Amino acid sequence: MSLKKTFKESSEKIIKTQKLNKEDVIIMAQDEGRFGRVNIPRATWVPAGPRPVVGRQIVREAFYAYTAVCPALGKATSLILPYANTDMMNLFLKQVSDDFPEKQIIMQVDGAGWHKSQSLETPSNIHLIIQPPYSPETNPVEHIWDDIREKELHNRCFDKIKDARDAVCCGLNRLNENPEYLSSLTYFDHLKVLQ
Repeated sequence: MSLKKTFKESSEKIIKTQKLNKEDVIIMAQDEGRFGRVNIPRATWVPAGPRPVVGRQIVREAFYAYTAVCPALGKATSLILPYANTDMMNLFLKQVSDDFPEKQIIMQVDGAGWHKSQSLETPSNIHLIIQPPYSPETNPVEHIWDDIREKELHNRCFDKIKDARDAVCCGLNRLNENPEYLSSLTYFDHLKVLQ
């Protein structure tokens, strides 16, 4: 059975059992991305002549970007947090709920333990659908991480973890300032269940 069919069925079941007004429902996808000061040199185009020199560093400092995107609106909510765990997910879900207080949110998440934890505090206007296991390609937020890595982090070394955080924040802000591009990057077919 295709994800498009199962996601649609799960969404319709949530709308029916929760007695939601379809006009108040938005579809979002969520993921966490790990970023830090480990840089792996990547191929790049340069004019003919001397070979480019690209620095390499392996510094074990990292942070997590949490993002939930609503492709239909071209909007995303993001937080930079120190860990990927249930406590951080609770903070993030509260932020998403606060950002869309008038909406009922059906949110695709992956099968991470903190998305299914007994101590997860899901706000009343958020309804989670767990994507199939081993299928990161079905989560559009992965495209956001690819875009940020390509445009903000490509072949860069950072002196401080704060500099890496600032670069990721610049990427997230750039995407939020361009709703058409954000939507084109993330509007996967299975998320178009309300059309």
